[in-house]
Amino acid sequence: MKIVGLYLMSEKGLAVLQAALENNCDNLIAFVCVGRDKNVVNDYSEEITQLCNLHNITWCLRGERSLDDVAYSIAVSWRWLLPNTNKLIVFHDSPLPRYRGFNPLVNQLIQGENEIGVTALFASEEYDKGDVLEIKRTNITYPITIHEAIQKTLPLYNSLGKTILGEIMHGLKIQGTPQDESQATYSLWRDEQDYYIDWTQDAEIIERFINATGFPYLGAKAKLDGIEVLIYSAKAEGDVLIHNRDIGKVIFTRNGKPLVVCGKGLLLIQNAEYSSNGNSIFPLNKFRSRFSSFY
Repeated sequence: MKIVGLYLMSEKGLAVLQAALENNCDNLIAFVCVGRDKNVVNDYSEEITQLCNLHNITWCLRGERSLDDVAYSIAVSWRWLLPNTNKLIVFHDSPLPRYRGFNPLVNQLIQGENEIGVTALFASEEYDKGDVLEIKRTNITYPITIHEAIQKTLPLYNSLGKTILGEIMHGLKIQGTPQDESQATYSLWRDEQDYYIDWTQDAEIIERFINATGFPYLGAKAKLDGIEVLIYSAKAEGDVLIHNRDIGKVIFTRNGKPLVVCGKGLLLIQNAEYSSNGNSIFPLNKFRSRFSSFY
């Protein structure tokens, strides 16, 4: 009986669809609604729809048509409100109740968390406060890019997908556990402005920020002498005593690549290009260069 609707985005959504097929749960799927994301290099919408076509699963893009009522809905990487939260199961990119909200994986990496995870929970009136069905966790070490972190979470999504869909397939009652509100933290939404580097921060934090906003996202941004650049990789280095500490200024170069003064420490820019044409910023045209934020 086709009683499950899937709302899927990203490689994580693809992992849950693959879990359904691996667990022979495709006969449960009434439809797959696919979301697109212009803020990533690859949103995996094509891969999801191709897999649906291969297995004769009904699918549509978000907003194309009204969808049938189903007994259960499962939303993965979904960023839009759904009309009916009854029996809506959400897969969230953190071990709840920590990092409720938006971009939780990005913010976990920026904060330097040593553990990341995925939570399956029932939807609620207030976002990410519903009863928890199950949490999967994995440890990480730094440096780590957002792409590498996503790859580490994909098996967690796959495993949760098999568990939840397996319970539905066997007619089991799906029950959750209330969250501990005393442990709750929140993660704010991000927009274009939030891709810009804050040079007042420590070099180690900026390094994590650059790694957390790279592929499949568009990359950390800065202004180099007033011209926008994308910075794809950098490495925090030890500090030196600077009497007139003016953040963002280049203090040294190494093999044509700049070391930039941060709030604390220095940052070696390893890979960067101009936003307008994709040309490398190396070698710098002048030693007296300044990196600045959007503001």
